[in-house]
Amino acid sequence: MIALGSTLTLKPARSYVPKQGSTTSGVQDAGFATEWHLEAAGRPRLTIHDTRWDGGERDVVLQQVPLLPEMPAGLANLHGRHRAGIAEVSAERRRITAFLSLPQPDGRPRQKRALTTAQLAQGCGRALLCELVARPGVSLTPSFDPADPQDTERFQHAVVFEDEDRETPVIAYVLTRLMPTLRHTGWCGDE
Repeated sequence: MIALGSTLTLKPARSYVPKQGSTTSGVQDAGFATEWHLEAAGRPRLTIHDTRWDGGERDVVLQQVPLLPEMPAGLANLHGRHRAGIAEVSAERRRITAFLSLPQPDGRPRQKRALTTAQLAQGCGRALLCELVARPGVSLTPSFDPADPQDTERFQHAVVFEDEDRETPVIAYVLTRLMPTLRHTGWCGDE
């Protein structure tokens, strides 16, 4: 179990879930997912899949379940959308983009790709982003200190991690794609 702030927990659920579908590049493929559950007291559990496609692609997404429990529209609209691709940096390292999915008045979160480090830290929660980057073998590119984030230049940030690290891509996905909406809708405390 991984604590994300004081109100959220991330738990591994199933290690092999067969999948069929479209990859982030739009290719129809088969593969398997590692399933994670994101939980907050008094809220329905959210299911996240880290999918490894047979063709070599990999991505993380908030999985669309057959019967979606009642939840705010902005959060419901993230199911099956705003996938985060995982790309190879080297034989031993991978990266996941740190784009933010930001709540919008119409209920459909919009993805913002070019961010100052301060905007990224605000969207994720500065303390949570610092904890993520402090994990062994994890770094933020371009290299900025999330504890003292710059607010001048916009970049497309990424979280880089070791290939065998199974937790970091899922945590990065939760912080960048889900956390802004979770906080906006009151789903979790102001982490």
